[in-house]
Amino acid sequence: MTDQKAGLNETPYETVDAFHRGRFYLVQPKGRGHRAGMDAMLLASLIDDERPVRVVDLGAGAGGAGLAVASRLPQAHVTLVERSSEMLTYAEKTLALAENAPLCSRVSLIAADVTLTGKARHAAGLLDNAFDHVIMNPPFNDGRDRPTPDSLKAEAHAMQGDVFENWLRTAGAIVRPGGQLSLIARPQSIAEIIAACGKRFGGIEITLIHPREGESAIRLLLTAIKGSKARLAFRSPLFMHGADSHAFLPQVDDLSNGRTGYARINNKVI
Repeated sequence: MTDQKAGLNETPYETVDAFHRGRFYLVQPKGRGHRAGMDAMLLASLIDDERPVRVVDLGAGAGGAGLAVASRLPQAHVTLVERSSEMLTYAEKTLALAENAPLCSRVSLIAADVTLTGKARHAAGLLDNAFDHVIMNPPFNDGRDRPTPDSLKAEAHAMQGDVFENWLRTAGAIVRPGGQLSLIARPQSIAEIIAACGKRFGGIEITLIHPREGESAIRLLLTAIKGSKARLAFRSPLFMHGADSHAFLPQVDDLSNGRTGYARINNKVI
């Protein structure tokens, strides 16, 4: 899924990491902050659309999920949205890498807080009904979680207010009618996510991700369609590893390395 690319414009404070078997690279903080990995790659796999679509990655960090979409879908145009000035710097360095040049003509970057509303959101470049797909990996820590001493990671992971309501409000505004919401989160957040979808998004499809059979879910994948009236569906669970193994099962390996997308069951509404 990801391999460190030693010597490729690296410094003592950052790494340059290969994804999709070297089809793109990320510049990321070394030993601190939120570093893209399996979550970002699985999130990107939720877009299974070969058309010339417009995709926005909310809270993009260094750009992992967004670039993974651009890597797998050659007609996708991706907008990365990030508020942290430090992570914006990493995203800019990522887009400046010569190795990413084949993708970056289809990738843009916006410095903005996902929770902006109304005229402030429009002024930042997040216009109503502007995108076909919105993807997100929202902050997932709440007040009951043990705080991290890593300030950069804490900024990426800490919930501020009703995070799902605020982020899905923006998603509902900027994605077109019939467009798709895709997110990855902790299973414990399922009630808040469904509530935040409200009347904005329907046709919700949820997949629980388990390390192995017999082990509790650690993540959920969710897709939904703006304006859909279809009912919620729970899909077959996704197991990452076989028993007594740390190797990824073939389906997960294909998803994380951009060989295939994770198509919706009901994709006729898009």
